[in-house]
Amino acid sequence: MQTGIVKDRRYTEHDMGPFHVESPRRIEAIYDMLEKEILFPYLEIEPRPAKEEEVEMVHNPAYVNLIKNTSGQERVYLDPDTSTSARSYEVALLAAGGLIQAADSIMEEKIQNGFALVRPPGHHAEAGRAMGFCLFNNVAIAAEHLIKEHGLKRLLIVDWDLHHGNGTQHSFYNRKDVLYFSSHQFPHYPGSGYWDEIGQGEGQGYTVNVPLRAGKTDEDYLFVYRKILAPIASSYKPEFILVSAGFDIYQGDPLGGMLVSEQGFGALTFELLSLAHDFSKDRILFTLEGGYDLEGLRTGVKQVLLQLGGKANKPVLEAKASPSTEIELDPVLRTQKKYWPLAL
Repeated sequence: MQTGIVKDRRYTEHDMGPFHVESPRRIEAIYDMLEKEILFPYLEIEPRPAKEEEVEMVHNPAYVNLIKNTSGQERVYLDPDTSTSARSYEVALLAAGGLIQAADSIMEEKIQNGFALVRPPGHHAEAGRAMGFCLFNNVAIAAEHLIKEHGLKRLLIVDWDLHHGNGTQHSFYNRKDVLYFSSHQFPHYPGSGYWDEIGQGEGQGYTVNVPLRAGKTDEDYLFVYRKILAPIASSYKPEFILVSAGFDIYQGDPLGGMLVSEQGFGALTFELLSLAHDFSKDRILFTLEGGYDLEGLRTGVKQVLLQLGGKANKPVLEAKASPSTEIELDPVLRTQKKYWPLAL
């Protein structure tokens, strides 16, 4: 089976202004790379708009109506960093709907895996609030769709964006049918994602946060994914893996302080593909979140796609944490051992 890629030029029609880092140029740079450098065959998925009732699986109806009412208006500010343009509501529906369509295509065995190259991003969007450049929480909507329409009982959401996905965490904080794993720079926007945020009620232990100080390398990240995520996922046995792929952990990204290279993105993807092969029948779907260095986006997304398409070798990188990283990971490991004692 092929890799599926969600791609549509309409994603450029959401525009928060000429000086905003989350600009249409991000998706244009990725699409240019796709057309010039991805030579293996893939299935191009034309997105459909998400239905309002699908969005309302995650968001309050009043909030959805608020975003809907921005249609046709040149600029509506939703928070200091997030605004809409005339077609933002339609494009946001298209982003969520594109991810849903890709998820359906995987479940229907039309594709083996996929990458939704969409915008606006989504993982900061709360049930009733836009924030952090995000309008609708695309990955949370897709997860709800997989649970409600396909009957899945164990989903894993992996979020490697520089910033903690507060909206995604809060969507499933009281539940155990979605395990949320996030590695992120901390302290940093949005201020959430400390290691002691582990879920509550029935969901206690099903939120795994790995807050990291700036300066983490490919080897640090690979250590986190191999030594923390992989054992927990092996115990949880997800039926489907969703990935919030933010490329702002790239070295030199203007909003971040991490040192991940293009090879690092390939290595992380290889690790996640291995988990998908072992536990979720190879069902894994990536969605674009952040990333504001255009070269980082081009090269990072390319490495992910080459791994998804089986056109790249296993990256030769050592999973090795620096001494300072090991100190930072100690409270994470001590906390998570209470919930995953056989894994860690």
